Amino acid sequence: MQENKDSMTPAERRASVGLAGIYGLRMLGLFIILPIFAIYAQQLPGGESHTLIGVALGAYGLTQAILQIPAGWLSDRYGRKPVIYAGLILFAIGSFIAASADSIYGIIFGRVIQGAGALNAAVMALTADLTREEHRTKAMAMIGITIGITFSISLVLSPLLYKLIGVPGIFAMTGVLALGAMAVVAFVIPNPAITRFHSDTEASTKKLGAVLRNPDLLRLDFGIFSLHAILMSVFMQVPFVLKRDGLETTQHWQVYLPVMLIAFALMVPPIVIAEKKAKMKQVFVGAVGLAALAQLSLMLFQNSVWGVAFALLIFFTSFNVLEATLPSLISKIAPLDAKGTAMGVYSSVQFLGAFFGAAAGGFILQNWGGDAVFGFAIGLLLLWLLVAFGMKPPAAVRTKMYHLPDLDVTNAAAMQQKLAQVQGVREAMVVGVEGMACLKVEMQGFDEAAVEQLIKGA
Repeated sequence: MQENKDSMTPAERRASVGLAGIYGLRMLGLFIILPIFAIYAQQLPGGESHTLIGVALGAYGLTQAILQIPAGWLSDRYGRKPVIYAGLILFAIGSFIAASADSIYGIIFGRVIQGAGALNAAVMALTADLTREEHRTKAMAMIGITIGITFSISLVLSPLLYKLIGVPGIFAMTGVLALGAMAVVAFVIPNPAITRFHSDTEASTKKLGAVLRNPDLLRLDFGIFSLHAILMSVFMQVPFVLKRDGLETTQHWQVYLPVMLIAFALMVPPIVIAEKKAKMKQVFVGAVGLAALAQLSLMLFQNSVWGVAFALLIFFTSFNVLEATLPSLISKIAPLDAKGTAMGVYSSVQFLGAFFGAAAGGFILQNWGGDAVFGFAIGLLLLWLLVAFGMKPPAAVRTKMYHLPDLDVTNAAAMQQKLAQVQGVREAMVVGVEGMACLKVEMQGFDEAAVEQLIKGA
């Protein structure tokens, strides 16, 4: 029976949903302590040091950043599922260590082990193995949406779970869930018929140098580093601010729930304008400026729960817009043959920013007070704004992928040349051994029928 190229097969849907769930579950385990950890950790031996609290909060980011790309390479050599199993086991071990820790040092160690379970690249690679090229973007979008939803759920659930089972219970719960996820990998996620390198999703050592020398990509890397550094610094200070304003830790969800719901709604129009109206740079720079305004508002209105809620609404609206537009900008700017490498570097820098922001936020809070934490965020955002202004407006393009039969080098080069000449195609890449054609095409005027005719002829 011929596969319908316009819709996912049941196996592709099952794989995409299952892998998005596993990715989201791991991020849940990393995010869920953000709103309550700084307050909880004060009662632990060593918790009198805000610097150590910050290190504990962000420690996962350091090992995740270091191991993210190597874990993807290991999955090419030893298989996707073995690396995912290893990542889930490490994450569970780290969670149980943190749950049983009786000092801030034990939690730091547990968080380091959690981050060492760097399965993200292997999950992306397995997703590529299990989906046809025409549907890979959908599958990756599922993962992206799951991360966003998971983050929002974490902020709301965290104070409620803190009241019911405490921080040790939350750590233990995430460890149990990680072990349960191994059953999902074993019994829900199909085994790939073929495991191969995917240029569009995986990092290549051959392309690392070019990616690290690309000034436009480095601007975006600095952006995601700054965004997650600021996010973590927020959670080193805001929980204390809300508590000082009279809201008990277990009630903080009453602020986060409406803020996250409204922020999700407010993020949609700017993203639509950015993509459909080709106003990506304007929306992007505006969101960075809005985030700076939000941090200033946190500083000025911190003595009121309503003021803090309003400032957080501004911040998370801009955060959501930036979190959605940054990967899109990477896709538009990175050469097709280096896209997977560019995304790998971007993801690693993101986690490095989380570690830096939490550690720096704790150090600044300890030595100069809460207003200095907001000042740090404002300063970093203004620097980012300066960097972003130098960015060239990205071309109004999107990426399209097509399945091809395996082609030898000569025929692949010939096909790539033909595809590059089709109206509306800005860049073409054909990888014969991967059976894949990847095109960067204009939003308007792209002659897709001509492309499909060429591929049909192949």
